[in-house]
Amino acid sequence: MAENKDDIRPGADDQQITLIDDNGNEELYNVLFTFDSDDYGKSYVLLYPEGIDDDDDDVQIEAFSFTPDENGDASAGDLFPIEDDDEWNMVEEVLNTFLADEDMQ
Repeated sequence: MAENKDDIRPGADDQQITLIDDNGNEELYNVLFTFDSDDYGKSYVLLYPEGIDDDDDDVQIEAFSFTPDENGDASAGDLFPIEDDDEWNMVEEVLNTFLADEDMQ
């Protein structure tokens, strides 16, 4: 899990990633935040679809591990699916903590 809140980096307004599905369809996503896990030795990015209003309660959030570039960002083609259940549980815990902190602000 992320060791402390300094490991969680909110996405800047201009951070977007285009995901391409198996059929070649492209969809634009905004970066919610990124974080590093010392336990897994990986960096993670959480994304939500572009065009979502703040009023939408049911938002599909996508999570991937990634290899950071020299700036610490995800670059083209280096998002990896999270396939391990324990790793998913850790990512969900970080997301839930992030969302709970956002609700308190």
